[in-house]
Amino acid sequence: MAEKKTSTTKKSTTSSTKKNTTKKTTKTTTAKKTTSTKTAVKKAPAKKVEAKKVEVKPAEVKTVETKKVVKKEKFDCKKWLQENYMIVCTVVIALLLIINIVIVTVGHKVQLQNGKEVIAELDGKKFTAEELFDELKVKYGTDSLLNMVDEYVVSKEIKDKDKVEAKKTAKTQIDSIRSQYESANYKWEDVLKQYGYASEEALIDEMTLSVEKEMVAKNYLASQITEEEIKKYYDENTYGTYTVKHILITASSEDAEEAAKAKANEVIEKLKNGAEWKDLVNEYSEDTASKENEGLIENFTKGDMVDEFFNATVALKDGEYTTEPVKSTYGYHVILRVSSKDKKALKDMKDELVEKMVEEKLNSDTTLYTSTWANLRKKYNLSLKDSTIKNKYNDATNKSE
Repeated sequence: MAEKKTSTTKKSTTSSTKKNTTKKTTKTTTAKKTTSTKTAVKKAPAKKVEAKKVEVKPAEVKTVETKKVVKKEKFDCKKWLQENYMIVCTVVIALLLIINIVIVTVGHKVQLQNGKEVIAELDGKKFTAEELFDELKVKYGTDSLLNMVDEYVVSKEIKDKDKVEAKKTAKTQIDSIRSQYESANYKWEDVLKQYGYASEEALIDEMTLSVEKEMVAKNYLASQITEEEIKKYYDENTYGTYTVKHILITASSEDAEEAAKAKANEVIEKLKNGAEWKDLVNEYSEDTASKENEGLIENFTKGDMVDEFFNATVALKDGEYTTEPVKSTYGYHVILRVSSKDKKALKDMKDELVEKMVEEKLNSDTTLYTSTWANLRKKYNLSLKDSTIKNKYNDATNKSE
């Protein structure tokens, strides 16, 4: 083993010697080349321009080769579609679904530009949007436009609390209508469809707007009533409250009327002779609602009772009874006035009086509601540009320009 190591060392030394010799030779050669280059540069400096021209050519060749490589790398559409087939199919299906939903929801609409767009065609006959508009305008245009106008006016005039109240009123009215139909064995859903309502909510919305319009009209009329008118109405039409007891003798026919009147006179004669009121009520009265309480009717005023009954009460003093039978649509009454209270001060019942005055105005004049809404639209400067709609509107509101 020791001999092998010595032999290896010698070979290594010989090799090292050769390498050193090679390095020296290389350095000498390099040194010589460097020296000759420097000398050449000093003797012929004009060759620098030629060197620049030679160096440009390789750069040009490389650029051309690069462009050729780029041109060869074209996008393979067919290959890409094959690789992404499932993704493409999914996207296409999704787009088709979206388009279908839009068409179903919104419907296909002809985009109007000048009214000449064809919206239907039949055996060579074309119908344009303009023709349809003119037809609908004559039949429904005025009402449809006024509904839009009035809804805008309502949005400006009505208060939030009134909107809530209007919807409650509308629901109450609809519940009453619904119960009538259902009691006659109609299905409410069928009734709604028959009258063109997609749901009960659609009917509620329409009824609510109607109630709101009535509120706006009444508020407008109330604002037109003067203080002098309110004072006059107060003096002539307001009364205190009264409490009475009465005995009613009904008359179901003309033949029974004389007999009813005779019974009422009999009651009056017994009262004059000192009979007890309670006993006479039990014996004669046919008013089942008050008979159990001696015929008592409490705290009523004008408008609460039929006029004949009220006027007879006012003519009495507290503790007095009528000495002649009082005839009304119900029969004959004998009235005993128990007590009365003076009417409230004007300031305490002003709102109540104005409300009654408005109701009476509307009931006495069937055209007042229409003319009131005409004035409301005028207040908001309504200007009708279409002559057809304008003429129909003027006819409906009994106005001409």
